[in-house]
Amino acid sequence: MTDETVLADPSDITPISIVDEMKTSYLDYAMSVIVSRALPDVRDGLKPVHRRILYAAQEGGYVAGRPYRKSAKIVGDVMGNYHPHGDSAIYDALARMVQDWSMRVPLIDGQGNFGSMDPDPPAAMRYTESRLARVANSLLDDLDKDTVDFQANYDGSREEPSVLPARFPNLLVNGAGGIAVGMATNIPPHNLGEVIDACLAYMENGAITAEELMEIVPGPDFPTGAMILGRSGCRSAYASGRGSIMVRSRYDIEQRGDRRSIVLTEIPYQQGKNALVEKIAEASKEKRIEGISDIRDESNREGVRIVIDLRRDATPEVVLNQLWRHTPAQSSFAANMLAVRGGRPELLNLREIIEAFVKFREQVITRRSKYELMKARERAHLLLGLVIAVTNLDEVVRIIRGSSSPAAAREALLAREWPIAEIAGYIRLVEAVETEIEGDTYRLSDLQVRAILDLRLHRLTALGRDEIGDELAKLAESIAELLAILADRVKLYQVMREELVAVRDQFATPRRTEIAAAADGIDDEDLIEREDMVVTVTMQGYIKRTPLDTFRAQKRGGKGRAGMTTKDEDAISNLFVTSTHTPVLFFSTAGKVYRLKVWRLPEGGPATRGRPMVNLLPLAAGETISTVLPLPEDEAEWGKLHVMFATQRGTVRRNSMDAFTNVPSNGKIAMKFDEDSDDRLIGVALLDESDDVLLATRNGKAIRFSATDVREFQSRSSTGVRGISLGEGDEVISLSVLAGFTASTEERDAYLKAAPWKEGDREVTLDAERMREFEEAEEFLLTVTANGYGKRTSAYEYRRTNRGGQGITNIVMSDRNGPVVASFPAHNGEQLMLVTDQAKLIRTTVGDIRIAGRNTQGVTIFRVGNGEHVVSAAKIDEEEEPENAAEEAVAEERTENAGDEPRDRLTVDDGTGPETLGEQVDESGEDEDDAE
Repeated sequence: MTDETVLADPSDITPISIVDEMKTSYLDYAMSVIVSRALPDVRDGLKPVHRRILYAAQEGGYVAGRPYRKSAKIVGDVMGNYHPHGDSAIYDALARMVQDWSMRVPLIDGQGNFGSMDPDPPAAMRYTESRLARVANSLLDDLDKDTVDFQANYDGSREEPSVLPARFPNLLVNGAGGIAVGMATNIPPHNLGEVIDACLAYMENGAITAEELMEIVPGPDFPTGAMILGRSGCRSAYASGRGSIMVRSRYDIEQRGDRRSIVLTEIPYQQGKNALVEKIAEASKEKRIEGISDIRDESNREGVRIVIDLRRDATPEVVLNQLWRHTPAQSSFAANMLAVRGGRPELLNLREIIEAFVKFREQVITRRSKYELMKARERAHLLLGLVIAVTNLDEVVRIIRGSSSPAAAREALLAREWPIAEIAGYIRLVEAVETEIEGDTYRLSDLQVRAILDLRLHRLTALGRDEIGDELAKLAESIAELLAILADRVKLYQVMREELVAVRDQFATPRRTEIAAAADGIDDEDLIEREDMVVTVTMQGYIKRTPLDTFRAQKRGGKGRAGMTTKDEDAISNLFVTSTHTPVLFFSTAGKVYRLKVWRLPEGGPATRGRPMVNLLPLAAGETISTVLPLPEDEAEWGKLHVMFATQRGTVRRNSMDAFTNVPSNGKIAMKFDEDSDDRLIGVALLDESDDVLLATRNGKAIRFSATDVREFQSRSSTGVRGISLGEGDEVISLSVLAGFTASTEERDAYLKAAPWKEGDREVTLDAERMREFEEAEEFLLTVTANGYGKRTSAYEYRRTNRGGQGITNIVMSDRNGPVVASFPAHNGEQLMLVTDQAKLIRTTVGDIRIAGRNTQGVTIFRVGNGEHVVSAAKIDEEEEPENAAEEAVAEERTENAGDEPRDRLTVDDGTGPETLGEQVDESGEDEDDAE
């Protein structure tokens, strides 16, 4: 430590919190980026770098009509004087203002290679030349007339404008894009003529709405053309400041011999042409687009031309729809209309942007008028002094000649009073210029005297006097006009209107982007015929769809037909019938959910295997699909529905359908299981709060409870609550949804005892109308066992209890029946399809299956072979007759040969012979079966 070292006084050190300092410093940095770098100003639509480029070009004289200058010269002036952030950032901004595929109205006129849509980068700035475009004059005009505020540059050595006095709304015309700190902007470009017309409409009617402005500005006008699909995205952007605008390439279909080609002539804004060609080729290689034989880029200086050759059997409309879906040939422009207004970033709608511009132009014209008025008055004041001098020329010459020095002459002229009567011819002008003249004499000011002393001799001629008078007369008219503009807003708006119209007439061009209807293109789904399909899923994860007409109806007890070829140790695990246009949710063993439309599933015949779901869905290693759930085709019904989950261990959970409305292509979490649990998802069903839930187990138990007994879970990762208590070795095999009870227990019992297939004393008498209500509302639960037996039982026999109990008897278990494989509601107007582990299928009418009580064994539905078992059952929502009489006779003969004669509803086959229902039910033991 030296003697000169001075230690700081501890009292002079102020401790501060590092957290507070970080907050303050970061906020300062963030606001600097937001206001001074990344976001445009709503008034002139420019970021600081663009504003400085235009100002430096004008200051250096690199304007339209003059020779081009090296771009490096302009970049150097900007970087040295105003923008010390590196030449690459400045040159990139300058080059973009040259590109007519980036700017709707380019502000820089360039000469040389400034890049391409491919996108190729511009040549180095030492090779290109630039100057201001003529339209840029409309942004810079009147900059020298005190129209805007100036501020010091980065080092305080000179001043720069804080905003340009733009004569047209450049923010809308050329758009803007930028990423700041915590916010971003993405404003699309628009048609200059339309935007100016919208400004004129706002000036005519200050209460004009955004909807009325949208009739004038229907949507963006991209420099690359293309088509905007629908107006909803534009309306959202113009009304709220945010919206997704769908843009599609413009195309032609050309015939070349026996083949056709799709030619893209315009592509979406900000999409690179080379990248688009590569992505089309990649999608074709990966079979996401089918029907393309070749693709090539034939673009030139005349425009874009991407040629896509099709195979002979390809349908252009289908290829186009796949092109829109899988490539950027159709992409969305995410409009985010954020700009700086009043020094603050704000999200603005269309009306607010136009309003801000009109108010800004009003300020500019007002300041310009005041400046011009001041200058006109100063000039008129000098001219008035000259008028007095030339009118009293002899006296002025005498005073000057008699003075000893110029200073003495100036003093003498200042002291002299000049009669106003001598300039009577200019009296009107005098009153217009000098509003404070009083009396009959006029005394010259110091400025006027100096002008007189500097007067050249040639101005003393009669011609010179006339010139002074004419100029003074013109100034008087100009002053009167400027005063009128400042005093009357209507006249000010008239000036603004004339300037806007002049810009529109000189620079407006026709619209390039067409706005088409949202339904302009044909969706692939529209090309798919609405048809009922049988969707089949195997245990090994194969899936297919087969037209329902492929399967003919057979009588109960038929032998079935070959339904599907499966691998060894594979069997059909799920089967349902739905429409090609139905959305389907796929729930996986990992607890994720995926979504596909049925028509996207692979189609195959009855004997085909299908395709692995791992090829259709982005399944992880070891992940398989456990449940497939078809949704209602009408999305309007989804808001009323809830999703009920049931697991093999008896757990249930209820969620709102809203949780599964938007399922991304890579799926989303639906349910989570404990890592050490062997539980799995066995059923997912749609229901509303008035429905009941019925869980059926493999050992013949069932429990029914209200859907509202399970509270609605907000989380999709919850494990749920207990639905049924299972016995040793038992597990839940199905989840069913039943209509909620609407009658008393006594009335339901009375109906069951009054039914023709039920014997016993009637405790309550129901009238015919009430009986009919019960019959119309009655549901039947169909239960199927592994050995091909089953029955239908009225849902009224399954009383509602609290969830979590042990349940009641669903079907009597025996060696003849085997375990339960399916249990779900089914009615006479439906058909049943059964599948065995040997891949045999049978389709039969539900009405052929007898109605029996809960505590029975059921009848033969499917005569399985030795070692064969039913593994899946599904109902079909329509009743089909056999295709012809011969087929019906064969079906009946098969039934008779099987020894299973049709019987009335009073008997049931339990495997030991026909018995009455009353004889089979052991009433003394039923209470034990029903114990919870």
